[in-house]
Amino acid sequence: MRIRRAEERGRFDHGWLQTAHTFSFNTYYDPEQMGFRSLRVINEDVVQPGEGFGMHGHRDMEIVTVVLEGALEHKDSLGSGSVIRPGQVQHMTAGSGIRHSEFNPSATEPAHLYQIWLLPDRAGLPPGYEEKTLGPDEGRGGLRLAAAPDGGDGALTIHQDARLYLASLAAGESVVHAMRPDRHAWVQVLRGGVRVNGEALKAGDGAALSRESTVEVVGDGAGEVLLFDLA
Repeated sequence: MRIRRAEERGRFDHGWLQTAHTFSFNTYYDPEQMGFRSLRVINEDVVQPGEGFGMHGHRDMEIVTVVLEGALEHKDSLGSGSVIRPGQVQHMTAGSGIRHSEFNPSATEPAHLYQIWLLPDRAGLPPGYEEKTLGPDEGRGGLRLAAAPDGGDGALTIHQDARLYLASLAAGESVVHAMRPDRHAWVQVLRGGVRVNGEALKAGDGAALSRESTVEVVGDGAGEVLLFDLA
C-alpha cells in the first residue's frame, strides 16, 4: 500500500477556488504523481459562492463529480443542465469532445466537491451525461456501487474497467472488499477518518493498493470514502 497524504497534494488558493490535486494537473506537475492505473485526476475543490468554471472543453476522459457540501450547477454542449447536490453523483463522457460549465449557484454557501477523471477504454466515444441520486442510507455501513462499466445495480456507466464505490462508516464499522489477483484499488477519504488495512487515513488522504487479497476500511470515528476497483 502506498499512501498519498492530504498535505502532500498540490494545493492552490485562487481566491474564488481552493483546490488540492492528488495527481499532476494543470500547472501542478510532479513526475511521481501522474495517476494510478486508469485514474488520472483526483481534485478536491471548494468553489466560493457565485463563482465557477466557465464554458470549457474536454476530450477522451471519463469525469465523475461528487458534491460533499453546497451545490454545483452544470451546463454542457449536449443541452444537459442540472444542479448537483450532496447525495448525487454525476458522470460525463467527454469522448470525441464536449464543452461544459460548472458554477456554484449559491449567493452565500461555498460548494465542496471532488472531481475525478479516468482514462476511457477507447478514444472517440460519443459524448454523454448522466447523474444518479443515492438514497439517504445508501453506502451507510457498507459499500454502494456508484459507477461501473456495465451500469449494473443502478450504477452510472463508465467506459473503463473500473468500479467506484461509496461508503459512509460510523466509528468501528467496517467494510471488506475482495480483490482479484489482477486488480488494484485506490481509497480516497472524503471526510473524517478511517483505517485502511490497518493504516490510519484522514480526510484528503488517498491510498493505492496492489497485490492485496482484500481491502478493509474501518471507521476511525465517522468516515466517508470512495473506493476504486481498477484493472
